Amino acid sequence: MVTNYIMRAIFSFFLKKKVLSIGTKYYPTNTREREYVEMINYTQTMLLELEPAHINTNNIFKNLVNEVGPENIPETRKFIELKPAENKVDEYALLSNIIMGSDRFLYIEIFNHGSVIKDFVNLIVKERGTIIEESDTEIVARMLSKNDAIRIAIKLIRLGMEKDMGIRAAVGMTGAAAIERAINLNKEIGEISGVGFTKLGGEYAIVFSSKFEKLQGKPTYYDNYLFIDVIDSTHFIEEQGRDKLVDIMNEIKKFIETDCKGKIEGYREGGDDLIANLPTKDAALRAGIDSAWYGLNRGVEIRAGIGKSRREAGEKAQMADDIKIWNNSTVMVFDIADGVYAYFVPSEFTKAVIDFAFYSKGKAAIIFIFVFLATFLGWNLNPEYGWVFGLLAILLSIVYAVAR
Repeated sequence: MVTNYIMRAIFSFFLKKKVLSIGTKYYPTNTREREYVEMINYTQTMLLELEPAHINTNNIFKNLVNEVGPENIPETRKFIELKPAENKVDEYALLSNIIMGSDRFLYIEIFNHGSVIKDFVNLIVKERGTIIEESDTEIVARMLSKNDAIRIAIKLIRLGMEKDMGIRAAVGMTGAAAIERAINLNKEIGEISGVGFTKLGGEYAIVFSSKFEKLQGKPTYYDNYLFIDVIDSTHFIEEQGRDKLVDIMNEIKKFIETDCKGKIEGYREGGDDLIANLPTKDAALRAGIDSAWYGLNRGVEIRAGIGKSRREAGEKAQMADDIKIWNNSTVMVFDIADGVYAYFVPSEFTKAVIDFAFYSKGKAAIIFIFVFLATFLGWNLNPEYGWVFGLLAILLSIVYAVAR
């Protein structure tokens, strides 16, 4: 823990950006999660904070309205904070969202018995939801995203209230999580119609005490552009040839189209950049970080940016040029709430230093003693040039650390 804090402080100093994490503490539970965790820890991928997000209840509600669409949230609602979000970005939660995707489960409970379940099921299916479980008073469904789940929940609440029925809705990463959130919400506010959900680590709910008119709003969809550019492609082509670069870019293109359901909107075969539009932001993040790792395994460093427009994605990618220790490294820049963050993949040399610091504490102690003694003896033998002994000891230690 102390070593991790020290290393984050050191790299924050050299990068001139706050390092939130090195590697990840995420605990994998399946093969896919294990692959991501192993890759992040193997490459010592860092999460950087370029511009801090201002996470508070007011901003969370404003973002929610923008994401769901102001026409889809009636004026008669009440926004409740059950548990405040921490004013920081959670590395664990971010990685969880990238790995698991944006699918969310919606749980619906009817407080008063009535014949509306079939109407509810039909509406959910019409809105591209998948029914997982169904009874006379409950539904568990998988929706395309959290925002979709909240929007549909409000529609269902309106239909229920028209028939004088109270409707409890809750959104979760799993069906069980959604059900548990609904139970907790019942304890907090009683059998009042509303939908509970999480945002940036906090627990929130939108509740309704009176009927409201049919909403006219349509689903709000955002573009999620990913811009990818190979760093110093001219040097790579000189060393390995243009055909090798074409093969790498074609594989990245294929991965984005096939695995991430992205649409390539700008790529010329033989070029060193591409731009793609992804269906969700987590898909764009996954496409970017996977492409970066794929390129690194083949000797290519990539800068990437994610934004709601082509220009914004390109501007985010350009920000990567200022994020380096010695030379440019692989970086992907994106936003969270109103902040800007980045995944930084260090060079092999930097990675070797981190590995040594984290996993070779005994050797590190020996090196510290060696450098201290060399400097101490140097100053005593020759006060004027004693620092040379210390500098030489440090250089030898670095060579030893990297070679081992």
